Amino acid sequence: MLTQIFEQSLAQFFQREAQNILSGVSERNLCARLAIPLEAIAHQNGLSTYYADTEFNRKQNGKVKTMLDDDMQVINITCDLILHSRGEVMARDNLIAIEMKKSERPDEEKVSDRARLRTLTKASFDDIWSFDGQTHPEHVCGYEVGYFIELNKDNSYYSVQQFQNGELVSEFDGRFGL
Repeated sequence: MLTQIFEQSLAQFFQREAQNILSGVSERNLCARLAIPLEAIAHQNGLSTYYADTEFNRKQNGKVKTMLDDDMQVINITCDLILHSRGEVMARDNLIAIEMKKSERPDEEKVSDRARLRTLTKASFDDIWSFDGQTHPEHVCGYEVGYFIELNKDNSYYSVQQFQNGELVSEFDGRFGL
């Protein structure tokens, strides 16, 4: 169902925001515009207690969200766009994590975003903590699915990579604004 919600949201985003994308507005603006259909379509599909938040960087008690990188170092995170319950649904808090980049951005930024999605979609960090349905984890992970969206306004082209369980599982692309 989450894949369907994402794909419907993305289609609506491209239909409504093609001119915005082509004008070169910031990634933050575009993520905020994608958040609108993402939350609405999630609610239409029975996920009425979930929020689509851009640049969300807080967890319980107002602490900054962190994750462990591949070297097990704690790093602060701010994902471009997430669909989550803001900690209200303990058993299933984190649903979708989205990173968006324009094609002209440096490759290092794209690599970093993909690494973040791999980490965010992992179930745990080598059993360093356990999620018991009652206690929030120390570090953020466990998103059911992650998406990396790359936009090329010069060619009206996009590509999407889907991540689950810390792995790239599928890719698709298309055109917009034509």
